[in-house]
Amino acid sequence: MRIFYSALFQEDFLNLPKEIKKIAEKKLNLFGDNPRYSSLRIKKMGGLLNIWEGRITDNYRFTFLIEKDIYILRRIGTHDILRKEK
Repeated sequence: MRIFYSALFQEDFLNLPKEIKKIAEKKLNLFGDNPRYSSLRIKKMGGLLNIWEGRITDNYRFTFLIEKDIYILRRIGTHDILRKEK
């Protein structure tokens, strides 16, 4: 498995509050070790082809696309990013 960060993901990450960045780094490390780690609560986004979401905190999520063995991180932020993915 390889992980790539989209330009939008990188921009979103830079704009996160400092405390959320720290939590996100830990969660993304877990994701890199095991994309199905239970606390990430990974699930497929309804209606979207191969777009998935994962949980950072109660209010923050990240989205990603799976292409073969490559995971492309697309967005990270509040629930609003999920609406933008649809």
